Amino acid sequence: MATASPSVFLLMVNGQVESAQFPEYDDLYCKYCFVYGQDWAPTAGLEEGISQITSKSQDVRQALVWNFPIDVTFKSTNPYGWPQIVLSVYGPDVFGNDVVRGYGAVHVPFSPGRHKRTIPMFVPESTSKLQKFTSWFMGRRPEYTDPKVVAQGEGREDENAEAEIPRSTWVSLCPSPAWLMLPFCPQ
Repeated sequence: MATASPSVFLLMVNGQVESAQFPEYDDLYCKYCFVYGQDWAPTAGLEEGISQITSKSQDVRQALVWNFPIDVTFKSTNPYGWPQIVLSVYGPDVFGNDVVRGYGAVHVPFSPGRHKRTIPMFVPESTSKLQKFTSWFMGRRPEYTDPKVVAQGEGREDENAEAEIPRSTWVSLCPSPAWLMLPFCPQ
C-alpha cells in the first residue's frame, strides 16, 4: 500500500523594503533575512539580501528610500513557525566604521492582500559604563553576531536595548488571493 505524502502549502513573499526614518543618521543601508520554523523550507528566491546605501531625502520627511525588492517562496506542512522578516540597518559612525543603527522584525502577514508594516527599530546597549566607553573608543558598538536572534524570544531576557521608536522602517507587503506575498506589488 502506498503511503500518501503530506500535503504542503506555499507562501510567496513578494514586496519591498520601502524606506526608513533615522533623523540623525545618513548614508544607511539595510540587510534582511528570514526566520522560520523547522517545518518551513525555502523553495525559490533569496532568504537574505543587502540594499544599496541611501541618503536622506531633501524634503521635510528626510526619509531614507531603498525600494529594496524581496522575493522568496516557502513551503510548509504546518503554520507553526510562520516566517518573520528581520531587518538590520547599518551606517557609518564618526570614525567611518559601519555600525548597526537599528534592528527590527515582523511576521509575514497571515492574510492575502496589500499590507504595509511599520517596524520599530532598536539598538543593543552596553551594560556598563566601562563597556560603553570601550565600545565608543574602539569604534565598535554592541551588535548581534546573528541578527536572527531579534525574531526569537529565547535568550534575550537580560538584554539591555535602547528603544528607538522614532526610527522606523516601512515594509510594503502585498499577498495575492492564492499566495501570500510580502512587499512589492505592481500598482
